[in-house]
Amino acid sequence: MKTRLTSLTLALLALSTSAFAAAPAGFKELFNGKDLTGWKGLDFWSVKNGAIVGQTTAEKPTKGNTFLVYQGGEPANFELRVSFRLTAQNDKSWGNSGVQYRSKVVDAAAFVIAGYQADIDSPFKYTGMLYEEKGRGILMNSGEKIRIGETTMVEDTKKKGATKKKTSVEKLPGATPTEAIAAAYKLGEWNELVVTANGNQLRHTVNGVVTAEVTDTDASIAKSGVIALQLHAGQPMTIEFKNIYLKTLP
Repeated sequence: MKTRLTSLTLALLALSTSAFAAAPAGFKELFNGKDLTGWKGLDFWSVKNGAIVGQTTAEKPTKGNTFLVYQGGEPANFELRVSFRLTAQNDKSWGNSGVQYRSKVVDAAAFVIAGYQADIDSPFKYTGMLYEEKGRGILMNSGEKIRIGETTMVEDTKKKGATKKKTSVEKLPGATPTEAIAAAYKLGEWNELVVTANGNQLRHTVNGVVTAEVTDTDASIAKSGVIALQLHAGQPMTIEFKNIYLKTLP
């Protein structure tokens, strides 16, 4: 039996499709949902079912962390919204990824990035925290509120006569309990990550729960830089991203 679509039905379908595809008010769409236009990386990355997919396998691992880099600018102050889904392969639970921002390319051929990262992992331990790729490393636990100070050289007690870098990190009151983040994070399902960078104030949320609140007072911090998506070296895994939107702040 044939079904006749009325003009009203067609109009409603068109409206719903348009609303689904459109970026939120004030935001720019960074991923078109069809291909990798505007992004560059190695051949670990593709687009499937409307999502950017980064995948490693036992037959095709990555020797080091590699990134898909957005080519549309180096934003300074902004709000970035990203949906992500991280899944392991071969029945293993391990997986690690992240979203880089205010970062820089340190190896253009291998697409290696350094800078701020909103971390993603499976099982939950680090998701939503602030990490600095090829820099100061782990700066906090997920959910903490911190103030970062200067990085200085101190004595390395494990190596006689040697020194090492140490970053001053002050934990502030008002942290989000780890249990609240773990409860909000949907392992193996789609989650929304929001990164807000405004001056030296950085804030991450996962599914609406605050996972990092940072004041970075180090004078050497990057004030702007590239956005990139991470595919981590290690066990086989798949990371997917979609609904990537950016709003520039004053």
